[in-house]
Amino acid sequence: MYDPKKIRNIAIIAHVDHGKTTLVDHLIKQAGTFRENQQVEERLMDSMDLERERGITIAAKNASFQYKDIKINIVDTPGHSDFGGEVERTLNMVDGAILLVDASEGPLPQTRFVLRKALEQNIKVLVCINKIDRSDARIQEVLNEVFDLFIDLDASEEQCDFKPIFAIAREGMATLDPEVRTNSLEVLYEAILEQVPPPKIIEENPLQIMVSNISYNDYVGRLAIGRVRAGKIKLGDEVLVMQDKGAQKKVKVSALFQYHVNAPVQVQEIGAGDIAIVAGMEDFTIGDTITEVLNPKPLPRITVEEPTVGMVFSVNNGPFAGMDGKNVTSRKILERLERELLYNVAIRVEKTDSTDAFKVVGRGELQLGVLIEQMRREGFELLVSKPQVIFKMVDGKKMEPMEIAVIDIEDQFVGAVTEKLGTRKGIMTNMVQKGSGRTRLEFRIPARGLIGYRSEFLTDTRGTGLLNTQFDGWDEYKGEIYSRNTGSMISDRKGMATAFAIWNLQERGVMYVTHGDDVYEGMIVGEHAKENDLDVNITREKKLTNVRASGSDEAIRLTPVRPMTLERAMEWISDSELIEVTPKHVRLRCRDLDPHKRARNAKED
Repeated sequence: MYDPKKIRNIAIIAHVDHGKTTLVDHLIKQAGTFRENQQVEERLMDSMDLERERGITIAAKNASFQYKDIKINIVDTPGHSDFGGEVERTLNMVDGAILLVDASEGPLPQTRFVLRKALEQNIKVLVCINKIDRSDARIQEVLNEVFDLFIDLDASEEQCDFKPIFAIAREGMATLDPEVRTNSLEVLYEAILEQVPPPKIIEENPLQIMVSNISYNDYVGRLAIGRVRAGKIKLGDEVLVMQDKGAQKKVKVSALFQYHVNAPVQVQEIGAGDIAIVAGMEDFTIGDTITEVLNPKPLPRITVEEPTVGMVFSVNNGPFAGMDGKNVTSRKILERLERELLYNVAIRVEKTDSTDAFKVVGRGELQLGVLIEQMRREGFELLVSKPQVIFKMVDGKKMEPMEIAVIDIEDQFVGAVTEKLGTRKGIMTNMVQKGSGRTRLEFRIPARGLIGYRSEFLTDTRGTGLLNTQFDGWDEYKGEIYSRNTGSMISDRKGMATAFAIWNLQERGVMYVTHGDDVYEGMIVGEHAKENDLDVNITREKKLTNVRASGSDEAIRLTPVRPMTLERAMEWISDSELIEVTPKHVRLRCRDLDPHKRARNAKED
């Protein structure tokens, strides 16, 4: 007999790298889901190559396991603020959340964001302090900071009255007393069963499913994933899909699945309170309601916060176009972007004056960078512009997005970081000395002040600094912000870069190409140490002479070149430059390849 009381729907929410995916791994394993001799990969829920490489969760994932006689549906959410749209829509599916907080770092900007969303939806929050085995753990202080955060976010008395759980997710251990170690997560399982309520069911309502996630199956096509709020759904049922702007479509349920661990398993019927995966329509979108044909009752659509950063994606029109990729036309690029819109509620695509260019706006540089990286791995070639923040007009005033930047650095770097952020219109709002040789700074800064700052920040702090940001509303335009103060070295001809030419040029700045690289006119081959751009001949070869004495010839020693990554390129380029992204290369180039045209445009500016 189907019983909603035997179901618990929970999400794992936290800041990036606080141990969510590792904890989900152990929750699934210790519930007895796998045989003892079964080979199970690490970070089970990170299914994308990019997630495994970067060690971060990018897309929300569903899974399910049985503990005692209770079915637990669990959602692993991203921890980076750029993927906040994933968190907003997946919290619709759950009745409780485990808030994971690092025992040393404490609550960070994304912790505040995800907790605020959870409290707004009035779901039960279990507080878990993770990584209590860290040498720099501040367990009691972090607990106090979490409590302060609840108060700060206007949590109710009931929500603030939490009983903390302490864990070492990597070892699959949870305890109620940090001094007492255990060998399992039993404490956490019991807390989920006792404190997270079973799903609320409205008995008299007809079928209602809110589509909160989308997937795809090679055999049955597009899949809508959502929680059954009321009623039940059967294989073969005719249902009504209520879409945006009042659109409606009748659909026959061609396949019905439920999660077993992280894989869908086919079933005949799913009742209220459970998570359902429904097939039968090719254009399900996030926010749709699946309901009864005769008695339709749509649910309110999911809303997410507005995107704040935009980039222009355009067709690669350079001399090397089509040499690496197979998807190179504007039609293919537009189709791919439209496909992304179906999955990703936090991204928008806008048409531009040109038929070959599309403006893509999202939550931040990382989110757009991940989309570009996915596209190049799928065989796309394209040009992308420098990220630009989105402005809006309110009551005749120009408004711009603001960010809260939380910075954790060694004491010796406080002066350098404060000075840099001051020139970028940042205002310090808090400064806490931890007493361990590190200081935590908080700044409120325009979003455009942070574009291009991360690599500079890592240089200034010698790679030891931590920088976390969170969207903090809109404010009046703060005026001009200084940008890059170095120029570019631009190739003046097509050919192959030579060691001799690079050796002669490397004292002028930092080179981005190495011996044997193909270059073309207008391609950026290095960073000039001075402010002006420099046209250079990177293909120059050494003229042969009749010198034969071994001591007379100079040895060519090249400085090693740091490979140009997509993230570095997005931070470094200026408004008049573009990034050429292909499956095999990330190149920098001028918007106008012709030097005469560049000179003309510079005079007009």
